[in-house]
Amino acid sequence: MTTVLVDYGAGNLHSAEKAFQRMAAETGCSAAIVTSDPEAVRSASRIVLPGDGAFPACRHALQAMPGLEEAITEAVTRRAVPFLGICVGMQMLATCGREFQDVAGFDWIGGEVVRIVPADPALKVPHMGWNDLIIDRPHPVLEGLKTGDHAYFVHSYHFRVADPAQRLAHVDYAGDVTAIVGRDNIIGTQFHPEKSQATGLRLIANFLTWTP
Repeated sequence: MTTVLVDYGAGNLHSAEKAFQRMAAETGCSAAIVTSDPEAVRSASRIVLPGDGAFPACRHALQAMPGLEEAITEAVTRRAVPFLGICVGMQMLATCGREFQDVAGFDWIGGEVVRIVPADPALKVPHMGWNDLIIDRPHPVLEGLKTGDHAYFVHSYHFRVADPAQRLAHVDYAGDVTAIVGRDNIIGTQFHPEKSQATGLRLIANFLTWTP
């Protein structure tokens, strides 16, 4: 039983690796590993897809790794392996990303990734720093989390979901900004759980013990 953090060259995975390994040890799960090996991804019991930077760059970086996206797709859509997308890894669940250019996502959760436009022009973009989660609907991976818990964000674009039932949480940044999406065996966080202290560690622990 292995939790795989997918390495496709789109960000520093050190802090995520440490957080997942810590919670794997605390929950009695097998250790999390970082890999770009499609066979390791294909056989994983859980898959985590991080992502830092622009949507097109992350999509192209993933597609440039031979067999990697295909391995993720096979595991998640055919074997129903639990999947967690983080930041741009969550955004790639969308139908389309509109950062600089229109780029197709996985289309596992319908919607589009668009620029944040706060109603208050005094608020800066990117949305960077701590913000309070607003839980929209319960989910096993959110067990023990509540509205008002803090999470750490760094992003200029956000996921506008087509089906409101697939938005699990949001934050207020002079307007609603999607924080967590999910359906079936798939969940994604716009914030970085590995940087979100107690809130993020609880979410990681829940993910590692979740049976969809």
